[in-house]
Amino acid sequence: MGGGYGDSSQKIDYVFKVVLIGDSAVGKSQILARFARDEFSLDSKATIGVEFQTRTLNIQLKSVKAQIWDTAGQERYRAVTSAYYRGAVGAMLVYDITKRQTFDHIPRWLQELRSQADKNIVIILLGNKNDLEDERAVSAEDAKEFAEQEGLFFLETSALQSTNVEDAFMTILTEIFNIVNKKTLVASEDQSNGNPAMLHSKQILVPGPGQVVPANKGMCCSS
Repeated sequence: MGGGYGDSSQKIDYVFKVVLIGDSAVGKSQILARFARDEFSLDSKATIGVEFQTRTLNIQLKSVKAQIWDTAGQERYRAVTSAYYRGAVGAMLVYDITKRQTFDHIPRWLQELRSQADKNIVIILLGNKNDLEDERAVSAEDAKEFAEQEGLFFLETSALQSTNVEDAFMTILTEIFNIVNKKTLVASEDQSNGNPAMLHSKQILVPGPGQVVPANKGMCCSS
């Protein structure tokens, strides 16, 4: 599997929609900027509503376009951003390791995510700003224990130093790819065995309208 920042003429095999969620100022936009453009800005302003960026990667010889949505963390935008969970096949739950409150709010974000998104969504918990070790308020052990209880992937990141940002995205995108690939394989086997009930399964790789389909089907992940 590999990265790269995309080639507009490249054939796209899959499009995966992933949402970044968590409290305001935990570094969601910086994580996205580091992944999508390998950039970091010290004077980043709060996201208003929703923004998204894309990046095309190669996973197991397939071209995957990651469509990453950055949702505003402020409470007043919650009603707006909830619509953007629809169609997401991956989610990054982000907290700031120097602010305990942002970690304490993670269960609420997770509950909202699970009520709004598909039940098969792949979720990774990210403890951002781990370059600020002297200001740490959340131990990696606490976060890891929570992630294990909830069945989430877990990594600590630093958008500033680019620590684990690439790994975090590749972890979640590869897991989504493997799930989709497995479903495609099952559908192909059933079709070859003459099972009429499964003839169309290859076109609906993850339950729900417009979630994850091969890009050449003419559909996208956004709703």
